[in-house]
Amino acid sequence: MCGIAGYWDLKQASTQQQLESVVAQMRDTLVHRGPDGAGSWVDAQAGIALGHRRLAILDLSEHGHQPMLSASQRYTIVFNGEIYNYIELRQELGIDLFRTQSDTEVILRAWERWGVRCLDKLRGMFGFAVWNEKEQTLMLARDFFGIKPVYYAEIDGHFVFASEIKSILAFPGYERKVNQKALEQYLSFQYA
Repeated sequence: MCGIAGYWDLKQASTQQQLESVVAQMRDTLVHRGPDGAGSWVDAQAGIALGHRRLAILDLSEHGHQPMLSASQRYTIVFNGEIYNYIELRQELGIDLFRTQSDTEVILRAWERWGVRCLDKLRGMFGFAVWNEKEQTLMLARDFFGIKPVYYAEIDGHFVFASEIKSILAFPGYERKVNQKALEQYLSFQYA
C-alpha cells in the first residue's frame, strides 16, 4: 500500500515554497501507507504539486522512487497499487526502454505510448495521477472497482486529490462542514 496526494493551483498563485510545504503536509498524513519513503515534485510555474508515500514491494532499490518523471520529462506520475500484468506490458512496450523494474514505470511508458487508452491494458488495483507538462493537464485514474481509491475536491481554485480523505482535510482552507444533501441520502439509503 502506498499513498498519493497532490494539488493543482488553477489560479497559479502559489509560490514554490507554498507548493512544497502544502504537498508535504498532505503527503505526510499518509505515512502509515508508505513508511519506506516519501517524495514530492513541484512545478511552480504551472502551480502543480505531487506527493507520494512509498511502501516498497517491487523494485526495492531507489529506482522505484516517486514521483517518477518520464525520460522525455514530459510526464510525471504518482501511483498507488499494483499492476498484475506489468511484465507482459514491459515486453509489449520494449523491455530495453526501462530503467527500473517497477510497475510505476510501466504505467508511465504505457501512458506515453497509448495515452488514456493504456487504461484498457492495465490489470490490477491502482490509483494514479499523471501530469502532462507539455499540455498542462492532470489525469487521475483508478481501477474499475475502486480498490485503490482516489478522492478529489475543488477548494478555492485548487484541484486537490489524495488516496485518503484526511490528506484533503490537511489542505489549507478546507472548510469542514456537513453536506446536508449527502447526509440525507446516507440516512435514507445508507450510501451517498
